[in-house]
Amino acid sequence: MGWFLVISAFIIFPWMVGFAGWYDNQPYRDILFFTPFVNTLAIGPLLYLYVKSLTDFNFRIKGKIYLHLVPACLYLIYRVASSLLDIFIFDKYNLTNEYEDPDFASWYSAISTLSILIYLFLSIKHFRNYKKYTELTTSFADLASLKWLRNFLYAFGILTILPIIRDLLSNFDFFAKLRYYGPWYYYVAFAIVVYYIAINAYQAVYMHLRKIEFQPQLLLAFQDSNITLNDKELAEKENEPVILPVDQKLTYLKNELLSLMEVELLFERSDLTLNEVAIKLKTNAVILSKVVNQQFALNFNDFINQYRVNAVIERLKDPKFKNQTLLAIAFDAGFNSKATFNRAFKKFTNKNPKEFLT
Repeated sequence: MGWFLVISAFIIFPWMVGFAGWYDNQPYRDILFFTPFVNTLAIGPLLYLYVKSLTDFNFRIKGKIYLHLVPACLYLIYRVASSLLDIFIFDKYNLTNEYEDPDFASWYSAISTLSILIYLFLSIKHFRNYKKYTELTTSFADLASLKWLRNFLYAFGILTILPIIRDLLSNFDFFAKLRYYGPWYYYVAFAIVVYYIAINAYQAVYMHLRKIEFQPQLLLAFQDSNITLNDKELAEKENEPVILPVDQKLTYLKNELLSLMEVELLFERSDLTLNEVAIKLKTNAVILSKVVNQQFALNFNDFINQYRVNAVIERLKDPKFKNQTLLAIAFDAGFNSKATFNRAFKKFTNKNPKEFLT
């Protein structure tokens, strides 16, 4: 995120000083033309890698992952080399275009826009898979939803498309002024969007995210509740030579799961994950996910929240809890925010908490 913000600041810099008259006065014009401030080829890869690192705390930039940054590095080398040759060898504009800032050349803008759109597509796809994964494997999907990141990705996507629309419209006389004034509005919007992600990234709570262990390759297995579990998989539950039929094993795991919820009140843990429950049942997360999907027709997040809602309802009827606030009871039942509690309560009772109490 740090490098993304630094490069974003450099992208805005030429526009800011350009309106201050740098392009019309020396030596400022030469500074802008010979210095590669704008490396938009790095924006897409850095954003994508940030999304991956945010959704998977085990992710590290190493090996082939560095290949994503090769185009940006090649452009930087090309710009630095051409500027140094013009300044120290040719002593004039030769490799560098003296009539147009190279960082805003049409060919470079087109390649950069394409790069950003490709990486935005990959980032949004990865984020949507992450969101599905949290619903299937955590009991705190709302807390882990990273809605601010989703908002940023879509806003940045719109922002990337706007210059294309501006260029198309500016060919018509009615929109001709967009060629001059359009960039001003674009960079203001760009600055606002970058400030948005910077502030939210700084304020975000990451503690729960460390427990998610997002594995995209398992998502299909988690989602496909109709896959018949083979005996070898199910044998993981117990080390015995006689393997129970699939249906019996599913029923056995279901009953064990219900026992954990109703006897040990495992749902009260606000940071509970599917993998932690699977370990307690001596099975794996994929199998347990299928048990929840097939036996209860719910994903893991909804399964746990349903227990929490039922616990709140029962405690509201219990005189022992009459001195506690509704929110305190909800937190004791495992909810981690008022918004999550209200959404879950509405989902499973078709009433919000206030309507239910009246």
